[in-house]
Amino acid sequence: MTINSKIFTAAQVVISAIMMNAQTSTTKLPGDPTLVSSKATLEKLISYDKGNFKYKVEDYFAIPKASQFKISPDGKYLSYKEKDKDSKNHVFVKDLATGKVTKALVEKEDLIRSYGWLNKKRLFYTQDKSGNENLHLYAADIDGKNLKDLTPFDGVTIGLVQIIKDTDFVVVTMNKNNKQIFEPFKINFVTGEMTQLYENKDPKNPIDGYLFDKEGNLRGYTILENGLTTKTYYKNQQSGKFDLIKSTDWKDTFSIMRFNDNSKNKDEAYVVTNLDSDKSRIVLYDLKKNAVIKEVYSNPTFDVNSVSIAGKNRNYELDYISYNGIKNETIPVSSFYKEVDAQLKSEFGEKQFYVVSSDDNDSKLLVVVDSDKLYGKYYEYDTKSKKLKLLLDLMPQLKEEDMAEMRPIEFKSRDGLTIHGYITLPKAAVDGQKVPLIVNPHGGPQGIRDDWGFNPETQLFASRGYATLQVNFRISGGYGKEFQNSGYKQIGRKAMDDVEDGVKYAISQGWVDKDKIAIYGGSHGGYATLMGLIKTPDLYSCGVDYVGVSNIFTFFDSFPEYWKPYKEMVKQIWYDLDNPEEAKIAKEVSPVFQIDKIKKPLFVVQGANDPRVNINESDQIVKALRGKGFEVPYMVKYDEGHGFGKEANRLELYKYMLGFFAENFNK
Repeated sequence: MTINSKIFTAAQVVISAIMMNAQTSTTKLPGDPTLVSSKATLEKLISYDKGNFKYKVEDYFAIPKASQFKISPDGKYLSYKEKDKDSKNHVFVKDLATGKVTKALVEKEDLIRSYGWLNKKRLFYTQDKSGNENLHLYAADIDGKNLKDLTPFDGVTIGLVQIIKDTDFVVVTMNKNNKQIFEPFKINFVTGEMTQLYENKDPKNPIDGYLFDKEGNLRGYTILENGLTTKTYYKNQQSGKFDLIKSTDWKDTFSIMRFNDNSKNKDEAYVVTNLDSDKSRIVLYDLKKNAVIKEVYSNPTFDVNSVSIAGKNRNYELDYISYNGIKNETIPVSSFYKEVDAQLKSEFGEKQFYVVSSDDNDSKLLVVVDSDKLYGKYYEYDTKSKKLKLLLDLMPQLKEEDMAEMRPIEFKSRDGLTIHGYITLPKAAVDGQKVPLIVNPHGGPQGIRDDWGFNPETQLFASRGYATLQVNFRISGGYGKEFQNSGYKQIGRKAMDDVEDGVKYAISQGWVDKDKIAIYGGSHGGYATLMGLIKTPDLYSCGVDYVGVSNIFTFFDSFPEYWKPYKEMVKQIWYDLDNPEEAKIAKEVSPVFQIDKIKKPLFVVQGANDPRVNINESDQIVKALRGKGFEVPYMVKYDEGHGFGKEANRLELYKYMLGFFAENFNK
């Protein structure tokens, strides 16, 4: 249960901080530093990436000179991140009347990944230590003064953050009192004064979601009972009692997005639900009567789960509905946004655009435009004059005419499911040549999917003449609950079949050299890389495992504390290790127990402080393979977590990866 506007979650930010090097120090470091490949070994890989290439790794993965533009609520200031010579991304604020620019937030060792406006005078940002995802919320004035850590607690992370407009308060949930569960606090973002709003009393059946209205009043919550049943409670405004209004299986969706403040009915809310349908849809719901008022929008093929609501100036009317279909789709609703949408479509044609920021009066909108061939451009749109002004081309060095096409694909799995995905095709493949292919399974795996748009990885690979295949295999989100549910307890099995069927489809289309296929992915994609090399050892030339699971048993044992209430769910998604039959399957699909089947070269990459996939997962597979005489280049960064956030580390990773692919494609 979340309110969409003004929210960010811990899962959105992966940052870093301990500046150590495994090649020079072996004390007090996570994992087994003796396993990490030397710098010289990894640098040697770069030499294999030979050719007269127009673009280099930096062109795709260097942080843009400026990014993340936002307009202040009063429309007087423009904030943005700007990179300095040391690749630190500080936040600056520009006075639009005078042109004066002030450095507001200074990025030091830890990355500032999320930031925004609290009101017209103060900014917020989030930060953790060493990629451990224990996020803190900070606030500072627009000149950088009066900096406060609003959640100054060690080992604690934040969840929901909701700004209460026209006040000095935010509502923040965090696991301050019990590391496994989150409780709400009202915090004065000027003084730092904090008040706990509600107590989460039962860790075995915890509250796992809170619903607040725009004034910051607690109006409802969800309880996760026995790890598998979601119970939704709503506050009766007369009695003050929280009444149970819905009890659902965890696989079903009944999610209160936000109240409909445009209505006189104070119990009316926008809800995402699939209780009586396969695809998630948006409905207006009377929470007091516990009944659907009307359907707002649904789609027969794709889940719909996002709305955009205007502010107080337009009485909180519904502006548009959006969802990920084959591409991102936006359905204008309000007359205001219909006019904006029509104007922007006339300007940008088939490109995607998103309104990412506006002032409270909607007089100026910041719009980001992208496509499969355009990284992104920021525009300012004046809603009164109807004029657009280009603010910044994020990656001007990448010319659209040189970028590769990302083509939506659809095929049937071996057991008859319709599978969607994308293939990025370099020009040679479009012209009829068979090219090397990199198969890129996504992370998650449940509820996540690959989307259409600019992907720096696939474009980098295309610059070397490689196609990239991204399959939204069963268990992926966005295609309805039946499709997602069909992948539960099929991780490493039928989910991998879908990936393999995608490869066969790509080969059948004449795009791919069947003797030059690699597999690469992060998180679950890293696990899928290992399973691909095991399950179909003759299909792939090599693989890159990036922060991937190698042992389902140790993966379960290493969950962060705030994941533990969801362990029963994870048993239904992956495998129930307490069930002997399923434990046997889990062992069969745990790569570390199947290393004798790995025949092709493997490159392993890990962030040492990863709280989701512990470094032990990568250490295990490297140690086991080397134990049988199989050499594995192993890259570890001790200032990273679940994925590399720092520019220098990302640049190294992709240079090594390109060399590794080139070495093995050219054998």
